[in-house]
Amino acid sequence: MSAGDSGRVPVNGLAASLDWVEPEIRRILARALDGAEPSAAEGARLAGVEGRELHALALAADELRRRQVGDTATYVVNRNVNFTNVCIKHCTFCAFSRDHREEEGYFLPMEEVVRRAQEAWDLGATEVCIQAGLPPKLDGRYYIDLCRAIKQALPRMHLHAFSPEEILYGSVRSGLPIREYLTELKAAGLGTLPGTSAEILDDAIRDVISRGRITTGQWIEVITTAHSLGIRTTSTIMYGHIETPLHWVRHMDLLRSIQRHTGGFTEFVPLSLIHSEAPMYRRGLVPGVRPGATGTEVVKMHALARLMLGPSFRNVQASWVKEGPKLAQHLLTCGANDLGGTLINESISTSAGAPYGQLVPPRELRRMIREAGRVPAQRSTTYELLKVYGDADEESPLDAIQDPEARFGSYHRLTASAEFRFRK
Repeated sequence: MSAGDSGRVPVNGLAASLDWVEPEIRRILARALDGAEPSAAEGARLAGVEGRELHALALAADELRRRQVGDTATYVVNRNVNFTNVCIKHCTFCAFSRDHREEEGYFLPMEEVVRRAQEAWDLGATEVCIQAGLPPKLDGRYYIDLCRAIKQALPRMHLHAFSPEEILYGSVRSGLPIREYLTELKAAGLGTLPGTSAEILDDAIRDVISRGRITTGQWIEVITTAHSLGIRTTSTIMYGHIETPLHWVRHMDLLRSIQRHTGGFTEFVPLSLIHSEAPMYRRGLVPGVRPGATGTEVVKMHALARLMLGPSFRNVQASWVKEGPKLAQHLLTCGANDLGGTLINESISTSAGAPYGQLVPPRELRRMIREAGRVPAQRSTTYELLKVYGDADEESPLDAIQDPEARFGSYHRLTASAEFRFRK
């Protein structure tokens, strides 16, 4: 190194120092650190690493995270409202849904959804996330009317609502083409779409775990149509069931292909299967299903996502709901740069057996971020930084909530109560 270069670390310095790593893996990591996106074949090779090579993958992902988004780690103050658990589909991974004839089916009236959104706004939330089951005979314009009602009451609240499955259902029920349906939703106040109902974007897998659900092609159509209309979306993957790491790589490769054409994805959110109450596992409906992802698979998924998607997505979220606060915190050192939302109500993972509660207050999220050596910041749904905290801190109204279930209710109380019974 010349005198003029004194103190400057080469771009691939990290990879060059990993002389204990298998040469082929070191070469792939070096290329990624030099700015090249791994090919699908290289991603598949990385998906198979174990032991020290897995540590190297996580180190490279952490370095790429630092270069792509810096040392700020984010969260959003939001509330989930799952307005009904009644659904015409019978996906084997879903412990949330109920048939319309079951006693535990509920449906929140529109005014109750608005009330919950208003309560969240008063407590500092900037987003309400709305997803639910697909109840029979739903008025096709219900989603449009719900958006309008919330925005009339709360014009500044961001509506992050309706999975591609729900968009397809609303389109069919209303008789409107998907583009026209999304156009009306946007006019009614819809801000962004959750990129859920993706599971694994491979119809052979989908036919086993969720026959009759939205197809890969239909999911792509909804997502790309939304992007073309200026409606941004998240993207997700559900793993830890019958898929293989090769399916992960193909899924990510498809997502980044879409991103190259539309630029409409805001983030990538890996969601590991919560297995304990999932029918596919509890009732043995799917042969060979695994009991969720292992800890090493979770680390590998987030690190691989940073290498394959980081250059175009930038934001990789670690879900404290799925992984628990401690593992989610560790994932901030393995490629993730976001901890998701406060949620306030969490029904879908809770019904499947997730033990981590329905609310993590903002102050707790900031503590987790600082302890990971990062700088906490509150963001908007689309990753605009609303406040960077650094070492300073302050209490928000949500931090003062001592008993979230008593204040906000819960999925179990909702299904046990007759107040919002679907048949009623």
